[in-house]
Amino acid sequence: MGELVDVALEGGVLTVTMARPDKKNAITNAMYGAMADALERAESDAAIRAVLFQGDGDSFTAGNDLADFAAVSQGARGERHVTRFLARLTAATRPLVAAVQGNAVGIGTTMLLHCDLVYLAPNARLITPFVNLALVPEAASTYLLPQRVGYARAYAMFALGEPVEAETAVTIGLANAVVPLDDLRAKAKSAAEALAKRPFGSLQHTKALMRDTARISAQMAREGEIFQERLMSAEAREAFAAFAERRQPDFSKIAG
Repeated sequence: MGELVDVALEGGVLTVTMARPDKKNAITNAMYGAMADALERAESDAAIRAVLFQGDGDSFTAGNDLADFAAVSQGARGERHVTRFLARLTAATRPLVAAVQGNAVGIGTTMLLHCDLVYLAPNARLITPFVNLALVPEAASTYLLPQRVGYARAYAMFALGEPVEAETAVTIGLANAVVPLDDLRAKAKSAAEALAKRPFGSLQHTKALMRDTARISAQMAREGEIFQERLMSAEAREAFAAFAERRQPDFSKIAG
């Protein structure tokens, strides 16, 4: 997936770049596989002391490539690598850093809950449209997001799908700082390099003490089961049909 996900190691930092700007970095199954591979590599390579996620173009990511996602969910394209990617995010012992510009949709936002440092460009918008697609959130975000920002804000983000602007995201604790777009990657890389120079054992234990990995994994599994059920629902069929037909979905005649 070199053409869609670029992976480069420099100064102890493994930089993982979603490189599909013409599609707003919409993530395909193969891209999830490449990012999962990168996280697995980080765990097995002592030279890698931190991982930096970024996206080319004007968006961090538009979330799942829906056509590809539907094909994989229906068993047409083999293993669902998103599951492996999420598992590796949960289990990561290396510090994870993110540089986010433009829209971060769906997994583009929920993956940030697993990152240790998050830097946003002024135009960053965090969007969680799962309910709009008749699905449920993933990446253990139904546990991690309320823990981070409180129930009221988390529910509004999920149920209404309202974008969270960059400054607000910092204020409510979803990111560390807003950085000018031209400086975003340099700032995130500098932070990742600083982490790479810290004592790894101390960082590893600190992260482990701050995260209940068993609780996160259990919530992720529960979400995954319900997510699969929702994919087969009449509401989801209507939501995906409306998306493909570029119209507003109509859930009014579908029983709850």
